[in-house]
Amino acid sequence: MRYFYIEFRFHRYPKSYLRGLINEIAHEFKVKGALRYRPVPHMTLYGPAQTKSLQNVLLKIEKVAKNYTLVPFKIDSFGWHNEKSRVVAAQITASEELKNLRRELAEELNKIVKKDDRQPWDNGDGYWFHTTLAMKDIDRQFGKIWSYVNSKWKPHINQHLVRITVLNRQRKIEREYDLMFQRWLNRREALSRHLWRQTINRLRELQGLPPERPLSLVERFKKLFGFG
Repeated sequence: MRYFYIEFRFHRYPKSYLRGLINEIAHEFKVKGALRYRPVPHMTLYGPAQTKSLQNVLLKIEKVAKNYTLVPFKIDSFGWHNEKSRVVAAQITASEELKNLRRELAEELNKIVKKDDRQPWDNGDGYWFHTTLAMKDIDRQFGKIWSYVNSKWKPHINQHLVRITVLNRQRKIEREYDLMFQRWLNRREALSRHLWRQTINRLRELQGLPPERPLSLVERFKKLFGFG
């Protein structure tokens, strides 16, 4: 059986902002649940699950994803959930496009994944769109962590789902589907900054915007430290 996990990985400012919160909470409260793996801020789309054929998983993803291009969503608040264990998260407001894509993806994958090999949240409606900040070992300090998170400025981050990432049991990228170019990328291509810039510029083109202008060293410094 092949283990797989499907997610969207954040990049650039959203990635650094979310990773900063994860590390800050872990340091402040000495909790490590979200640090079990090197924290890669992400939004789960399906799984983890198991199937006999990873190729069939890729085919199902492509079948759904080829019908979507612009899939917006927002990170705009904090929330918590208590499914298998308590989770504190940055809350995601999903567009109808994202809700539909996720639902169709679950419906297609559930055809090739046995019920015992899938997660409860991959059955039915009411999916919780979020990106985890703290989990698993937070129960005793939940109240303090929740108050701490809510003392922060609420995020207002607009995003688009531009890629769908398939991970293996070691949380390494197996393949990544690029919605902007409607094509599969291997691990090396998925990690390429050059190809990521192409993806973002294609998104901007579809939005009627000009390509991103590369920032100078001075502009990067000002953006990093909030000057100007």
